[in-house]
Amino acid sequence: MEFTAQQIASFLNGTVSGDPEVKVNNFSKIEAGKPGTLTFLANPKYEHHIYSTEASIVLVNNDFTPSEPVRATLIKVSNAYAALAMLLNMVEQAKPKKIGVDSSACISATATVGSDCYIGNFAYVGENVVIGNNSKIYPYAYVGDGVKIGDNTIVYPHVTIYEGCIVGSRCILHAGSVIGADGFGFAPEGEKYNKIPQLGNVILEDDVEIGANTTIDRAVMDSTIIRRGVKLDNLVQIAHNVEIGENTVMAAQVGIAGSAKVGKHCMFGGQVGIAGHITIPDKVNFGAQAGTLGTGIKEGETYLGSPAFPVKDFMRSSVIFPKLPELYRTIGQMQREIEQLKKEITNK
Repeated sequence: MEFTAQQIASFLNGTVSGDPEVKVNNFSKIEAGKPGTLTFLANPKYEHHIYSTEASIVLVNNDFTPSEPVRATLIKVSNAYAALAMLLNMVEQAKPKKIGVDSSACISATATVGSDCYIGNFAYVGENVVIGNNSKIYPYAYVGDGVKIGDNTIVYPHVTIYEGCIVGSRCILHAGSVIGADGFGFAPEGEKYNKIPQLGNVILEDDVEIGANTTIDRAVMDSTIIRRGVKLDNLVQIAHNVEIGENTVMAAQVGIAGSAKVGKHCMFGGQVGIAGHITIPDKVNFGAQAGTLGTGIKEGETYLGSPAFPVKDFMRSSVIFPKLPELYRTIGQMQREIEQLKKEITNK
């Protein structure tokens, strides 16, 4: 499919600067732009690429003013990154949709499958499962007994959803993710550990996206809850009885220990670690590899380091870290000089 700059601008409520009739049929990165493609500029550090890109159309923010001539046609919008997401979503929605049940799929007679669903080859759907309308269960996915899945949800290949778990509408579960495996619960008795049965489940509310090979453990009792709009990257570990607040996002390899509560609209960078049984307030940001036991974390603040502390203090401290060996030697020398002065004063 081809679209003109004017058609795209009309869809995005943007304005065209350049040739309104130039056409594109694909996307590209700004530094590797090709004729006939659309790209975007949202981060100022990439601005130098806009003057050399071969892309035909570039989405830019309304306040962008070029410092050199630009060969490409510009479409100015309020938020170039969000506009790109809208276009990508439009293209995604235009792709052919899979519908129907493959003959090799194993579906229990007691399961209920909604209209216009897709169940791929060798997928398993257990007893008393309920799957909403327009949902898609890709090949080799496992949907355990008593699972409930809402409308327009996608379960990609090799996803495992254990028994009794609940998945909302418009969720996306990427390949290899595991929902509802046992939480890590063991009671020490002498030199051995006795397994504590994990009798709860996992609840994913609407509009949740779970990355590839991410694991969310079922609760000991009650539920591990991932609230509406949460987005988890690949290889994230959510332990039993954790609750993640609405619209919180976590990058790869984040680990949340058992019974922790994370607030709304939080942002966690890669490899962040959160201790168990603590509460993280709303709108807290943790930079990559930050770790916390929960002490002194305040709503709306940004933290770095392990143990994590406020970003401004971390930046000041990071200047000092490389100097610590020198400071240590200096302090040692000063201590020796002070001791020498004390001896001289005492002798006098």
